[in-house]
Amino acid sequence: MYVCLCNAVSDKVIRQIARQYHPQSLKQLKLFVPIGSECGKCIRQARLILEEETAKNAKLNKVA
Repeated sequence: MYVCLCNAVSDKVIRQIARQYHPQSLKQLKLFVPIGSECGKCIRQARLILEEETAKNAKLNKVA
């Protein structure tokens, strides 16, 4: 699904960035994908996805 319609950024792209580069904040995520640069309606959903992926990464790190 598209999270940011203005810049055509999907949830898959955000999840991939979160898994690969491990951004710890929305500000760091913005360095990789152009979210929130136009209308800003995508910020809330992008933050939720980032938090979800960060939590998954934390669980995987505890197991490993």
